Amino acid sequence: MAFGTLSLKGRALRLLSQREHSRAELQRKLAPHVQEGDNLAAVLDDLQAQDFISEARVVESVLHRRAGRLGASRIRQELQAKGLGAEAVQQAVAQLQGSELERAREVWRRKFGEPATDPQTRAKQMRFLLARGFSGDVVRRAVKGADESDPK
Repeated sequence: MAFGTLSLKGRALRLLSQREHSRAELQRKLAPHVQEGDNLAAVLDDLQAQDFISEARVVESVLHRRAGRLGASRIRQELQAKGLGAEAVQQAVAQLQGSELERAREVWRRKFGEPATDPQTRAKQMRFLLARGFSGDVVRRAVKGADESDPK
């Protein structure tokens, strides 16, 4: 190995030190660096056995970073893109469902702060929340609830 080049394990540990990565993400990022004699699967197995790779921590990390800004469907897409198992993704999304309306209202409040005065503005607010991954029903309730905001 030439001076200044990292082993696959070194590269994997560097990536893991920056944020949690799923096994599939590490495989995708490390594959271009595999050289003759390297065994990427063995490196990943070793890291997983030592608990450096944890599906549960990846899910927790994504939920912690993104739940305040995104709806369940966008978070589901992110988790699936990370190559996580269907069961882990489904559990994470189920965990978010209870707070979906509350989170949508908070995102709406931070972005707009006041109810729409005309149908075009209302549609814009709804499109914004839909693009963030909130369901149509939740978006309607969040924007409608904004019209009936509590007097302070």
